[in-house]
Amino acid sequence: MNFVGVLGFRANRKISSFYCIWRSMCTNMEMSDDTLKKMWQNAEFDSSESGDIVNERRSFEEECVYPRSKFFQCARVDAGRVLDVLLEDGPGIDSRAVLNEMNVSINGFLVREVLLGILKLKDHINKTRCAKLGYKFFVWSGARGKYQHTADAYHMIMKIFAECEELKAMWRMVDEMTEKGLSLSARTFNIVICTCGEAGLAKKVVERFIRSQTFNFRPFKNSVNAILHSLLAIQQYGLIEWVHEQMLLEGHLPDVLTYNITMCAKYRLGKMDQFHRLLDEMGRNGYSPDLHTYNILLHVLGKGNKPLAALNLLNHMKEVGMQPTVLHFTTLIDGLSRAGNLEACKYFFDEITKSGHALDVVCYTVMITCYVSAFEIKQAQALFNEMFSKGLLPNVYTYNTMIRGLCMVKKFDEAISMLKEMKSRDCTPNFDVYNTVVRNLQNAGHFSKAHDVIKLMESERQYPHLADKFRHVRRWERT
Repeated sequence: MNFVGVLGFRANRKISSFYCIWRSMCTNMEMSDDTLKKMWQNAEFDSSESGDIVNERRSFEEECVYPRSKFFQCARVDAGRVLDVLLEDGPGIDSRAVLNEMNVSINGFLVREVLLGILKLKDHINKTRCAKLGYKFFVWSGARGKYQHTADAYHMIMKIFAECEELKAMWRMVDEMTEKGLSLSARTFNIVICTCGEAGLAKKVVERFIRSQTFNFRPFKNSVNAILHSLLAIQQYGLIEWVHEQMLLEGHLPDVLTYNITMCAKYRLGKMDQFHRLLDEMGRNGYSPDLHTYNILLHVLGKGNKPLAALNLLNHMKEVGMQPTVLHFTTLIDGLSRAGNLEACKYFFDEITKSGHALDVVCYTVMITCYVSAFEIKQAQALFNEMFSKGLLPNVYTYNTMIRGLCMVKKFDEAISMLKEMKSRDCTPNFDVYNTVVRNLQNAGHFSKAHDVIKLMESERQYPHLADKFRHVRRWERT
């Protein structure tokens, strides 16, 4: 098999060794969600949407005599005032009239801030009321002055409708975007497809977007890749297979991105024979593996506990002029960790710095997870402390892993202390962190300490709608 194109003649001479390395991999493994996210972290999901925001902000700066920071500060204040008026809406209060009297300057940034504020209210107020408030503001702001809603504004109101389960209203927004000539982008597709619980409905959505004349598929080469990329993000692997089949039936030619995404889907579905066939087909069609392709292969080898084959593949990458990055090492370590090979994880972790790469937060987090999974909490703690000495701040996933490790060895006081430490380091705990601490305390019978953590969560106004779930756990054990 000869890969041609990007790697050129040099790759052709080395390709036989590439396949010798690759043929040694195992066939029954599962790729992690974190790995998939890291693989595509550099891909822009919807460049047209971000472009709208950038263009709006540039126009604001040209028209406004205030400095940039002053403008956004004023817009946020106005957005807060608008939200206060909307929340007072009800019998006897005409919010539109009040908003008209406020003489607020309407622009894309203010609209986004208000709609984002309404979206955050969905867990605290009735969903139907939340959707009505969002739509009332959307209609009011769209009729004011010279301002016209952008695709980004439509996406925000669609997101509100989706979260509030107002699906017909969401679809009306899609139709309105089409009527106004706004491009349907990968972001539009993602919002709609995430609301499709039934496979049949999802297929209809895909068909509509494939055939849409206004579906903006930038930065992807074709609309099918944009759809495949969106489906990968929401883990619709079976639907990826179907779209790929439809793509071939309609005569669309796959490219490297198509192959990468489809191979990921085959891998997650455990169809390794089809995975191999796609890899072979990719070479027959003249496509060379890119950095993302190698990333997939390294994870497969790691998860299959094939460190020597992975090392050969890394060396092959260098020979064909594709230098492995921190991401490739991190992906490999993540796979080896899931295979339980701590020694190989240590080896490749050391190889990162030997290769001249700087360790990042994600790589540290993956290695800390390796140690925690192996019950080597002291080594995990040492790496955690090393991060600070190198000026790297742990993220919420790093903290959650460390807290889970401390709970595993019954160091609950240290775990609670680390939970409180997060706030002081501008790292807000997510529900997984609270859940890790509370569940472990409850399982160990420390109900009083668990209750204190729940009270801390409530005092921070974090996940109030989930606090009662904690309180009902093992209530019978307290009696």
